[in-house]
Amino acid sequence: MKISPAWRVYILGATLCVALTICSRNFGDRGGPYFMASLTLAGIVYLLAIREFFATRRFARRVVVTGLVLAAVWHIEFLRVPSGADDDIHRYVWDGRLQRLGYNPYIVVPSDPASKGLHTPETSNLNNPDLPSPYPAGAQLFFRAVTAIQESTFALKVAFVVCEFAIVFVLLDVLRCTRRGAHLVLAYAWNPLLAIEVAGSGHIDIVGALLLVVSAAALVRRWRATAAVTLGLAIAVKFLPVVLLPLYWKRVRIRDAALAAAVFGLLYVPFLNHGRIPIGSLGTYVHSFRFNGPVFALLDQVAPPPLVAGLAVLVGLVTATWIGSAAPEQSPDQFPWPMFAWPMAASLLCAPTVFPWYLLWLLPFLTSASTLLIIIWTVSIFPTYVMWHLRTLGRPWGSLPGWVMLLEYGCVAGAGAILALRRITRSAALQGQADQAE
Repeated sequence: MKISPAWRVYILGATLCVALTICSRNFGDRGGPYFMASLTLAGIVYLLAIREFFATRRFARRVVVTGLVLAAVWHIEFLRVPSGADDDIHRYVWDGRLQRLGYNPYIVVPSDPASKGLHTPETSNLNNPDLPSPYPAGAQLFFRAVTAIQESTFALKVAFVVCEFAIVFVLLDVLRCTRRGAHLVLAYAWNPLLAIEVAGSGHIDIVGALLLVVSAAALVRRWRATAAVTLGLAIAVKFLPVVLLPLYWKRVRIRDAALAAAVFGLLYVPFLNHGRIPIGSLGTYVHSFRFNGPVFALLDQVAPPPLVAGLAVLVGLVTATWIGSAAPEQSPDQFPWPMFAWPMAASLLCAPTVFPWYLLWLLPFLTSASTLLIIIWTVSIFPTYVMWHLRTLGRPWGSLPGWVMLLEYGCVAGAGAILALRRITRSAALQGQADQAE
């Protein structure tokens, strides 16, 4: 008996829900055998679902609604578990608390004995306590706003999940405007990284991703001022989307860009230190932090870290310039939505650290087969979670086994080779048919 595409999606969604629920129950041993087994199953199921989404032009509305309800279920499962003891979210609570107490998070060092009385049980064991905050002003103000409502990691996780589901509604609007199937929103909502890194660990990247999605959606509707300002706000959360600036060339006006720059600058006013713009521990991050960045590690042997980091930014800018020139401004239904993913992916590939949650920035734009390699990367990066488990066994942090990066990037390279070979074979076949017709 032949199973319809809709029922295949239902089955895949139910399987994904079970796998991620098991994964959430083992979240305390991230990277452990049970966590990795269930996450691997979730990754395979997600890729099978992607095949269904891209192979079918339209699904009934009930399929989309059911898919989103299932996503909500496994997000609730992850929300129920506490974040890891040294996850970044504890730093977020600390930064928000400092601001509300009248201190500058770019100056105060958590491990400073003078700061001991400022800590709470949730901030006393935050990671990298010898460094001030590295997060940009937009992120800092978000921390302050959420902790003003409730000062806890749970409140921040809830806020992040709200941002995640806000992206769903923006994507549905974009898919309608571009006359594409609403079911493609599930290519975003079902990605396991969302459950782990937003509802589970809680990472600020999803806030920046929401602002970036709003900016891209504004470009679709040609709301140029909104597009420029929200891009500026996204960059103020984390600097990654700065590589997308060439995509806005001729799509926004000069006065829109000036307004965005002014808003970006105003965000830093509360943190000025003797008239200087603070960067906190950002310099230390570039010089010393290394994780899952093979390209950066290779270039780091022959050039200073700031130069290699600048090269990573340059790669993203060049990619955005090339894509932007090949995709001139078009009508909304022809807007090249996936073009936002590639420059950021290219820049991340050359970055000193490539944590799984960095890929959250890419997920909303992976709604086309043209981004299949990036979609595979969002799954092949799962083996890096082994590092969390190995650390509990005494292995130094950041020292990933060679097989992990070989598997992660080898899967992407292998898939790229297969796609290239198929394209060459298809072109040769079409050329052969053309020659026979002559």
